[in-house]
Amino acid sequence: MIVNYPYFISKMYNDKIQGKDFRFEITGEAVTEGYLTINENTGEVFVLKSIDREKYPCFHVIFNVYDTDTNQKIDKELAFDVEVKDINDNPPRFTKFPKTFTVNESQAEGSLGVEVIAQDIDEKNTKNSTFNITVVQQTPLEPNIQAKWIDERTVHLNFTGCFDYEKAKEYKITLEAKDHGTPPLSSTAVITLNVRDTNTHMPEFKKKEFQTEVHEMKLYRDVFRFPVEDKDTPNTDGWHAKFFFISGNEEGIFKVETDPKTNEGIFNIVKEKNYEITTMVELEIGVENIEPFTKCVNGKLIKQDGKLYRPDSISVTITIIDDNDPPVFQPPKADVYEKEESEPGRVLFTPKVYDPDSSSFRFELVEDPANWVSIDEKTGEIKGTKKMDRESPFVDDDNVYKIIIAAIDDGKPPAKSFCNVSIHLRDINDHKPQLVNNSLILCGNKNNKVMIPVQDLDAEPYSGPFSFYFDDEEDKKHWELDPAYGQQGGLVSLKPLPYGNYSIPLRMQDQQNNEGHETLEVVVCDCAEKNTCRSKLALSTKLGGPGFGLIIVGILLFLILLLTFLCNSGREPLKELKDEGNQTLIKYNQEGGVSACNAEPVLSSPKTVPDGIKQTSITRRFEMAPEFYHNEEMYRSELNMMRSMNFQHQKESYRTQEGRSMYSSLASNRMSSYRNKSMDRYSSVRSDLRSDYNLTGQVERKMAVIAEADARDKAVDRPFIYNFEGQGSKCGSLDKLSLSNLGDNLQFLDDLGPKFKTLADICQ
Repeated sequence: MIVNYPYFISKMYNDKIQGKDFRFEITGEAVTEGYLTINENTGEVFVLKSIDREKYPCFHVIFNVYDTDTNQKIDKELAFDVEVKDINDNPPRFTKFPKTFTVNESQAEGSLGVEVIAQDIDEKNTKNSTFNITVVQQTPLEPNIQAKWIDERTVHLNFTGCFDYEKAKEYKITLEAKDHGTPPLSSTAVITLNVRDTNTHMPEFKKKEFQTEVHEMKLYRDVFRFPVEDKDTPNTDGWHAKFFFISGNEEGIFKVETDPKTNEGIFNIVKEKNYEITTMVELEIGVENIEPFTKCVNGKLIKQDGKLYRPDSISVTITIIDDNDPPVFQPPKADVYEKEESEPGRVLFTPKVYDPDSSSFRFELVEDPANWVSIDEKTGEIKGTKKMDRESPFVDDDNVYKIIIAAIDDGKPPAKSFCNVSIHLRDINDHKPQLVNNSLILCGNKNNKVMIPVQDLDAEPYSGPFSFYFDDEEDKKHWELDPAYGQQGGLVSLKPLPYGNYSIPLRMQDQQNNEGHETLEVVVCDCAEKNTCRSKLALSTKLGGPGFGLIIVGILLFLILLLTFLCNSGREPLKELKDEGNQTLIKYNQEGGVSACNAEPVLSSPKTVPDGIKQTSITRRFEMAPEFYHNEEMYRSELNMMRSMNFQHQKESYRTQEGRSMYSSLASNRMSSYRNKSMDRYSSVRSDLRSDYNLTGQVERKMAVIAEADARDKAVDRPFIYNFEGQGSKCGSLDKLSLSNLGDNLQFLDDLGPKFKTLADICQ
């Protein structure tokens, strides 16, 4: 309808305007927006332009009348609403729909899973806003696709029939939304539907029969390859082949895998089987796809049911050749139970063996790590040849000794099988408790107790806890066992003890009173932070330049003296000279009886030497007559040298004339040698004496050997003259020394040094 503006719509009246000059006025959004106006004199209301109802469905208008003379309201204001009448000026429009979607070829008829929504903005619940959605066009026409209403705005797409990928891969669907207004208005939408190929073709074998030969008890891979053909889209689940056994593989010996690239079937033998004779195995193998088979026939979807479409199959013949089978142990593993330390010779185990291919076989021992058993070659009897020790390193943590035996038949080639025999050893009480450490340290400056760890190689109930006892009752005066029962004992000193070494004999009993005897060496000392004895001698570990220089000079001097000695004594080679050290005890012949003497020798004060050992030095003056020297100067030089060196010797007491005669002869021969040798040799020997006392002893013994040779030639012997040394000792012997003058402080006896051990061993 065509409307001319301004368009009259109404006229306003007021009964109080008679006899007065007046004017009309309207206000509101419609006036402000320029849609409405009024004639001030007549009250006629006009529409100035078209109004969009969807934007302004209603206007609120206020009407007033004024006295023109006074400009006052003549009457109360009048308010009213102006509704805009709807016309069908908006078609329904699609607000939600997929432009493209995909369905499988095997989709069953019904819903396609597509939702479409449309909307009409005209006045609700009128014909102008009511609409329908329909499929107005479809290419191709089959299957038939429809729009099914869900509510007043929504439809779902459904179809009847089936899709065929080979006939149509894509569909164009045109939807129309049309309202019921006058005139009716509509809009359209186009949707593209794609079809995905699925398994609509059965795979087929290119070859129907296969044959081969294999050996029994062996595994094979890739024995055959079965090529197949499939017309579906490659590399999809509708194309990939899946092989299965129809018959002949009830034991699961064979397996067919699919090659993912070529789609071929790979035939394998995956399980060993022993056949008594050569056997022919018939197999039937089928093939299908991973995805189930479907097909669209005459507008209907048909699924595989085994009647209309059967999977393709082939026949496979495998000839399995019987080989020489090894003997079979029954069972292949055996357990034997034996008590350890049992007497050898008993039969421990006799195997049972079955061989389907041979009646003759022999046995051999394959593994016997401790050589404890033997095997009978004909019967397989296993006998013990030695006593078995459960604590042996060849027995595992479960007290099992393992051996392996073999049975070998007489086939060609011979076949062999093995049997594992586990000998379970039962423990007996064949081990005594023993100390883990025979020597322990007791820190006298920290505590008075040390723990005694004990071990017993036996197991329960032949091991700990243990009982501890002193083997010597005298030890109870100084020590106490606390605890005296348990997995380890404790040794407690009852009073402070002097630092030194203590030997404590102990008895230890296990739960069955099997007793072990051992001596515990306890070192009582002053300990450092880590419970270790402090060093006896605090030596500096840092040497400066002068220190290294003195060491080098000393080594050079020693080498020069040694070279000089070797040159001067070149006439005869040295004869097995032993350096027995400063404290070597010389064993003499029988010294005879000693005279009883109770007098105490006068001892000089103890002197501390570098190794920390306190020794009582008895100084002996050694002076020889001047006539034994070439001149007086030599005599004085030798005398001064001997006095300055202050050698420490024990005074030997020769109890018999034989002893004194021996010593006099040795000294006489030595002096004869001095007279017959040149001054150069004497000077060399004297230099050696000053440099090293050990070397001096060697030279003197060498000179004695030379002197004995000269004495046989010249037969020269002179008496040895001693100077008067004053009043001798009241004792005829030093066999017994009384140390009562030292008081009770005997602690220095604990540190006499390693060389004292040799003297102690000889005395014992």
